[in-house]
Amino acid sequence: MHKQKSCAFTGHRASKLPWKGDESDSRCIALKERIFDAVESVYKSGVTHFLCGMATGGDMYFCEAVFELREEYADVSIEAAIPYEGQSNKWDEGTRHRYERLISECDYQTVVQKNYTPDCMMRRNRYMVDNASVLIAAYDGRPGGTMSTILYAIRSGLEIIEIAVK
Repeated sequence: MHKQKSCAFTGHRASKLPWKGDESDSRCIALKERIFDAVESVYKSGVTHFLCGMATGGDMYFCEAVFELREEYADVSIEAAIPYEGQSNKWDEGTRHRYERLISECDYQTVVQKNYTPDCMMRRNRYMVDNASVLIAAYDGRPGGTMSTILYAIRSGLEIIEIAVK
């Protein structure tokens, strides 16, 4: 895909979100709406390809938002950027099934590396930033992988759309 027409996402895992993965929480519902609005906005600016790191929480919300957009616009594509084979092996059964369903509905799957290493998530995040011109970040201001990805995107010159996680 052409980098200028691609958007990556970074955000917190379900366990790091204030509602701890309870998707019926009004804050989660509001975040999902803001993610969809951001996805739709970048699409309307000319972006048609989206990259998702396929983690729990924000990544899955983003992936589902892109699927919703794709129902309306046939030129939308989404790529699952998988940090390593077996990413979901230690997740609970319901989350694993959701992950597998999302992966199967993606247009492309890129496995960044075969086995887990301590830096594989960072390598996945850099892959996404290196292949995008826009980064949507659902972020609460705390240090961690999301902050590192945002800082790398800034250094790489990406446009960043930040969504506050409250």
